[in-house]
Amino acid sequence: MIKDIVEEQRKFFMTGKTLDYKFRMKALSRLRRAILDNEEAIYEALAQDLNKSKVETYLCEIGIVLDEIRYHQKHLQRWMKKQIIIPSAGQLPGICYRLPEPYGVTLIMAPWNYPINLCFTPLIGAISAGNTAVLKPSAYAPATSSVIEKIISEAFPPKYIAVVTGGRKENSMLLDEKFDYIFFTGSPTVGKVVMEAASQNLTPVTLELGGKSPVIVDETSDIGLAARRIAFGKVTNAGQTCVAPDYLLIQSKVKDKFVHEYKKALKSFFPENDMSRMVTIISDKHYKRLKGLLSDGRIILGGRCDDERRFIEPTLIDNVDLSSPIMKEEIFGPILPVIAYDNLDECINIIRSLPKPLALYVFSEDRKTINKIFRSCSFGGGCINDTILHLANPRLPFGGVGNSGMGSYHGKKSFETFTHYRSVLKQSSKFDIPLRYMPYTDNKLKLLKNILR
Repeated sequence: MIKDIVEEQRKFFMTGKTLDYKFRMKALSRLRRAILDNEEAIYEALAQDLNKSKVETYLCEIGIVLDEIRYHQKHLQRWMKKQIIIPSAGQLPGICYRLPEPYGVTLIMAPWNYPINLCFTPLIGAISAGNTAVLKPSAYAPATSSVIEKIISEAFPPKYIAVVTGGRKENSMLLDEKFDYIFFTGSPTVGKVVMEAASQNLTPVTLELGGKSPVIVDETSDIGLAARRIAFGKVTNAGQTCVAPDYLLIQSKVKDKFVHEYKKALKSFFPENDMSRMVTIISDKHYKRLKGLLSDGRIILGGRCDDERRFIEPTLIDNVDLSSPIMKEEIFGPILPVIAYDNLDECINIIRSLPKPLALYVFSEDRKTINKIFRSCSFGGGCINDTILHLANPRLPFGGVGNSGMGSYHGKKSFETFTHYRSVLKQSSKFDIPLRYMPYTDNKLKLLKNILR
């Protein structure tokens, strides 16, 4: 079944139909139309899988995808053009250019936490670049996976875009196939498996992973605003976000004020402490893991759990040991460890002692502090005086570094990710410069030095 899908897509790609600009534009329009036609089904599926509200679903899933499609359709014609490059002295009087071409048959493996966004956003890049694609949504979000399959089947024939559902068995079968490009979003552990499988066929990959994304708050920041924006980044999707603030480094003298303001922010988010519309934890396995992390420190806010609906209240926890599990693994939930500091170097040392994070956030009005952090710490992307919103701009590439991933996408970068650029020299046939040809004399060496030095 999977082998047949890949073979049919390769045959279709070889017809050259996906290379046409109009074909790509129509495909993007069909995807947009199918998403809008199934908007209510998306709401229902995400409510079933994650208890996600309509507003959060549109804000973090549907709206981002539609904006990405709109951006690609606006700029695609220009992106597809050959890029003229200035020739070097030794190439004159030739002309140099870069010519974009699609890789071919691509595989997109999406996670469960933002199943619509993180499946369709890379797909938009694959379509724009002229590829075919096999989509593998996560088995952890079965209702949404079914809607994804329905949307794709309504919009495209499987020889062009196909969906493969299932779990680990299907993942393994897909990775046994030869693809021309693999785009994976998920954990570093599974990312290593994907990369190892891709290496068997020398298949290029993009890995969008995660990690422990720090947030730093100093005494110069607006503590109330910082608490509200950090709480937003932490409770959105119940913290099940690859760029969610994972731990807080806060200047000691403003720690108590921050805790007070964080509590106020949560009260404003959830009037009368009604958290019934907050996203729940995706599975029993993840819920039990998160519940276990609550014992890694002293709970200073929140901490209540509801086993029946896999709910964990937004929680602040301090007195955490840097060697404890909560500081050794990505939390991926609404729990935020609080670590007080007195000297900025303490923050930098903690961040640098851990694998490079996908995101870093700093709340400060001190330019020297911000510059020192950015000079000292490596991370995928981030915000100054905000959290998570850096990924919502199609003009701003998004991706990790080191343990948090390789490669990036969004907007033009998505097109480039799924594109191979051929470098071409078109040389003049009107005349020939003999300098490059043997015999190589001292006079030629002297002349070459004058030209190229």
